[in-house]
This record gives sequence, structure tokens and C-alpha cells, in this order.
Amino acid sequence: MALTSIANKTHWFGVFLLLIATISAPVINDISLLRVTLPTEIGLKHTTLSFGTFGYCILDVTPDGPDFCSTRHIGYNPAAIASRIDHAAISSIEGGTTASLTRVLVLHPIETGLAFIAFLLALGHGMIGSLAGATVAFVAWILVLISLAIDFSLFGIVRHHVNNDGSGSRASFGTGLWCLTAAFVTLGLGMVLVVFTCCAHAREKRNVRKTEREGGMGSSTAAGPRRRKRFGIF
Repeated sequence: MALTSIANKTHWFGVFLLLIATISAPVINDISLLRVTLPTEIGLKHTTLSFGTFGYCILDVTPDGPDFCSTRHIGYNPAAIASRIDHAAISSIEGGTTASLTRVLVLHPIETGLAFIAFLLALGHGMIGSLAGATVAFVAWILVLISLAIDFSLFGIVRHHVNNDGSGSRASFGTGLWCLTAAFVTLGLGMVLVVFTCCAHAREKRNVRKTEREGGMGSSTAAGPRRRKRFGIF
């Protein structure tokens, strides 16, 4: 029972981490998949590019003004944005590649939804619910693996050029991408725990049935001599 609770909590934490990656900029400006700190200093802060799942934001453009964010949509061109703002020398081929790959970022909310469904299925504690939850969690886990490969490739291209263009800007993978990495590990662990508890539950039920059968046979054997003795009186 305690192991089932740990599995559910682990799975729920994985859902939460996926949600963070999904609500990155421009939904929540400061959560990013890639963060580019520009040398431009406004007040005590540097202007920052925050690339997220559905667009990007430019933070601290003015001392007291609002951040500038793109509209929320599927697919954008982070290479073109970095070239325009930071003057990073990114080829048209690499720019086209990054623009195409950002369309795959739509997997983030899909993974979050699947992981949440798997969590709900596993709450039933029954064997069927646990197996269904583990199956859906496995699909979500595979999609997270695909997302990780694409995200690191996509933003790795931009990160490499920004850090080597001599402009003084520094690019680093953001909180959202590291949360996605942690979600991959957490979901995998939660899935294994759900399968383990399911197998343990099935083994326990088999042992209970075996004990009941053995107890029934023992009662029948014990009752046999008394019945024979009663018929022997006749």
C-alpha cells in the first residue's frame, strides 16, 4: 500500500514537471526552454530572450515597462529571432530546421495530458487500472523521450551559435527543458513502480487463493474420520 502511494506521488510529480515545460514562455514569461542573456543592461538587469513551447518573450526591455512576448501559437523560428536580436550567424538551412522542429513542441501538452490520464487510471489500485495506467504512462514516456531529443537538438543549434558569435550574449538551457528531463526520469520510475505493485498485488492474490484452497482441503480431511465414525455406529 505504501509502495502504491509512492508510485502515485512520483507519477503526479512527473505530471507537474511536464506542465511546467508546457506553460513556458509566452504563457509564463520567465519559464524557458532556452534562455539567452543579452549584453544590453537595463537598470540592474540584462535583457533576456526566453524561448518557450508556444513562442518567446523578450524580458526587461525597459526598466519599468512590460515584457514583449509573441502570440501563442504552434511553430516559430528561434534561429531567426536570435539572428535578428543578437546577430547570431545562423545559416538558412539551420534556421529552417529549427523552425520546423518547433512544430513538434506541441507534444509537450499532449504528454502532459497522457501522463495525467495515466495517473487517474492508476488511482483505482486494481490490476486492470494499474495495467492501463502503466500502458498510457509508457506511451507518454516515449513521447517525452522524443521531445527531449528534438528540444536539445533544436535549442542546441541556437545555443551553440549565440555562445560563439562574439556578441557577449550567453545562452543556456532553461528551467522548462530541465523539468522535461526530470519528468522523463520521474515518469519512468513511476511507471516501473506501478507495474511492480500490480505484479505484487497479483502474486498476493494467488497466495491468498492457495492458502484458502489448502485450508479447505485440511478441513475436509479433518471432517472425514468423524463422518466415518458416525456411520460406523450403525
